[in-house]
Amino acid sequence: MRLDTTKRRKLARELSRIANASVDDILRNSELVPSAGTRRIGITGAPGVGKSTLVGALAKAAATAGRSVGVLAVDPASPYTQGAILGDRIRVAAATDDARIFMRSLSSRDTNDGMCNNAADLLNVLEHGGFDDIMFETVGVGQAEHAVKTLVDTVILLVQPETGDAIQALKAGILEIADIVVIAKCDLDGAHAMRENITATVRFGAHQGDSWEVPVVAVSVEGDIGLEMLAGYIDAHTTWCEGHRDRAAVARKRAAYRLREFLVRRIDAVLKQSDLMVGDGDIGAAFRWTVNQL
Repeated sequence: MRLDTTKRRKLARELSRIANASVDDILRNSELVPSAGTRRIGITGAPGVGKSTLVGALAKAAATAGRSVGVLAVDPASPYTQGAILGDRIRVAAATDDARIFMRSLSSRDTNDGMCNNAADLLNVLEHGGFDDIMFETVGVGQAEHAVKTLVDTVILLVQPETGDAIQALKAGILEIADIVVIAKCDLDGAHAMRENITATVRFGAHQGDSWEVPVVAVSVEGDIGLEMLAGYIDAHTTWCEGHRDRAAVARKRAAYRLREFLVRRIDAVLKQSDLMVGDGDIGAAFRWTVNQL
């Protein structure tokens, strides 16, 4: 699938509308029917680890192989102005010259799970658009990003040499969300030792009882190292999901995520609009008052 200028503008406008929509706006619109053939790939990891660079390389490789790719990248927002630099547009710009690739960068705004408002609905719009692959890059805030596991099929976690002990990452629960672990910038010192450490950690600590064995791949985009192997593992995990995951159960989890997000946003709106000072009164009364406003 190739996107001409008209289709790109139409899709961009729809994504803007969804990104800025209130809970009521979303609920008033009819549900989109996703495409069963689209696979969702989530890319997460700490800020500066190279997520956007890897997304650009993966998208370009997929397009070269004839696949269409929709990229949704979330940049961190200022806690004061809710604005974002949207630097992902710069880092992925080279890949978006291909007619098979569509890229949109958004601000995380006031969310706290590494994603953005209406993330589930934005992904549904891209999926409805008929892309072969959707790549969803999260902010990269660590443990809070467990939510991405619900919305995508394959989670790629990026880590970088000389950035800490893999055992500590396991304690934080970060490794447990990963279907594939990538040692980014593997040409740096300490990459080999980190790969061995994380491989051992994943083997003995994470994903116990899961028949999918999490691979640890050393990748350097600049050095053109490991990208083909990573693409192979993504394909392998897609095949594994087809035989091991219940589509109905996945749909229920994603619906529950949407409902939870709507409720949290509605509660925030109620509290912002009221003059009620919870700290000055009865917390029980404040709770009951808030529930009654929903």
